[in-house]
Amino acid sequence: MSMSLIVLLVVIVFGLWLAGAYNALVRAKNRVHEAWSDIDVQLKRRYDLIPNLVEAVKGYATHEKDVFERVVQARSAAMGAQTVAEHSQAENMLSGALKSLFALSEAYPDLKASANFAKLQDELTDTENKIQAARRFYNTNVLELNNKVEQVPTNIVAGWFGFKKAEFFELEEEAAKQPVAVNF
Repeated sequence: MSMSLIVLLVVIVFGLWLAGAYNALVRAKNRVHEAWSDIDVQLKRRYDLIPNLVEAVKGYATHEKDVFERVVQARSAAMGAQTVAEHSQAENMLSGALKSLFALSEAYPDLKASANFAKLQDELTDTENKIQAARRFYNTNVLELNNKVEQVPTNIVAGWFGFKKAEFFELEEEAAKQPVAVNF
């Protein structure tokens, strides 16, 4: 075998490996974007349900103005979040505000018995479950991308073409398990 044929074979093998590594990184990055769009859809659904829930509660608990304001402010902050980290922080704040809102139903039996409130609460619970499922799917894809960006030899290709690690979407699950303190 001539030296030029060996060099040509090495170049071809390297080119195929480079293309394969690059395409794997592109697929992983696109899966992260797709998974984030699933989260985004569920968050928008959640944001759309919140004003209806607040209005339903207002009809029964008109003097709980501070709770309503916290929910509205937290919703606005969540809707304005730009990065994954900002979304994580804003969603944690919104979850806490919503827990306070739901705690009001315990103090108002008529509200708790309201079919409209119960339906909105069920829809929001369903949406929260979908957000958690979408978050797990997103974080799985982030892990896959981050592994490719950090592991040899794809980290070399990632560096050459500017692939970056993605942020995990983390919610404070421990805070969500804590009971809400409500003072009347």
